[in-house]
This record gives sequence, C-alpha cells and structure tokens, in this order.
Amino acid sequence: MDIVDLGALPKSENHYSGFLNQVRENFELDNVAYAGINPVSGTIHGHVTYDDAWKAHYTDQNYQLIDPTLHMPQRSIAPVDWSRLERSDQFRQVFRDAHDFGIGDQGLTIPVRGPYGDVGLLSVTRECSKAEWTKLVSHVISDLQSMAVHIHDSVMSSDTLTQVLMHPALSKREIEILQWTAAGKSQQDIGDILSISHRTVEVHLRSSREKLYALTTAQAVGRAIGLGLIFPG
Repeated sequence: MDIVDLGALPKSENHYSGFLNQVRENFELDNVAYAGINPVSGTIHGHVTYDDAWKAHYTDQNYQLIDPTLHMPQRSIAPVDWSRLERSDQFRQVFRDAHDFGIGDQGLTIPVRGPYGDVGLLSVTRECSKAEWTKLVSHVISDLQSMAVHIHDSVMSSDTLTQVLMHPALSKREIEILQWTAAGKSQQDIGDILSISHRTVEVHLRSSREKLYALTTAQAVGRAIGLGLIFPG
C-alpha cells in the first residue's frame, strides 16, 4: 500500500495538523497518528505528529507494509494496546528504528470501521511508567474513541478519499425503486407503478441494502440520498 500524507494536501494541512496536535496537547500525549486504510484504492491516507525525519524513514522503508500497529488493529473492533502485540521480527524491526528517532513502543491504536470496508486507525503514544500509562488510558479512552470517529468521518467525507471510495453500482431499477421508497410508496404501490410484482420489488430492495451495506431499507434510502444516488422524497 502507498501512503498519501493528508497533511501535504492543499487546504488540509492546518485542519488535520491542528486536530491531531489538539488531541496530543489535551490528553498530554507524545504523539498522535491517524491512518485511513482504503481497500478500494490500496492506499493509506495518514497524518501524524511525528517529526519529518521519522516520517521520511518510515515511508522509505515501506514500514506501512509490516507495521503491526496498523495490521493487528485492522482486525479488531476494540482498542489495541501495543503491549498486546506480538514481539515479532517485524515489530522489533519497526521499533528498533523508531527508538533511534526517539519513539518508544508504548502506545494504543483505536480502530474505526466504515461501511465500505474502510478502516480508520487513531494511534497515540506516551513515554511514562506502566502505571501512569494504564491510568491515562482509563481516563481518556472514551474521548479518544470519539476523536477517532470524528477524524475518520472527516476524512471519509472529504474529496481526498471519496474520489477513490467505492460507490455502489446500483442498477437503474434499484435506484428507481429506492427513489419511490424515499417518496413514501409501499412495495405494493411501487410494484403497481412499475408493473412488477411486490416480490420483485423486495428482491431489488434486498440487493440495494446489500450493496449499500445497510441493515434496513430506511438505512439504504438514507445512504443513497447521502451519496447523491437519489433525492429526498
């Protein structure tokens, strides 16, 4: 995966830098990093408060391909304390180099999952005693989870990532049925309007829900409106 530095993009640097630095200062952390992993484009959209020397070294070594603080949390739904990570060869390789740049291996990564397979990871670090770290995490974990959702949603809604984000390939008939649903029509009404059975309407609605990663038809309609596929009724 390639890395796209959000902080280097026009008009975004102050926004992302300011947000992450505010998190770092408010929670008395050493560093804060965000990575938005997009399986559609095969990229990692990231921004960090680490210094430029470590950022350059990390990218040059392609550490995003082996970094355990990225890969294990992707498979988790709960925050991952780095003390839980296996001390594998890859872990030692990344953090041996990180240590040379003054970065320790005490940290936490909070995963956020999106509807299209996208994953956001907010990581924080602080060099302190284990007791202090445990106390800090217990006090700030709830706020950090909220911050993780906030920045991930911000990135997801920006042109930076939505340009390559997978848009569901709904058929013309699926869009048509969702549009009539948004207008308040029942399945029977829609079937009569389109001269198809209400069972066929349900088949198309089920397909639309699956494509839009929606649990209910109402969610599918809302997401379709949000994506500009249909208009509010």
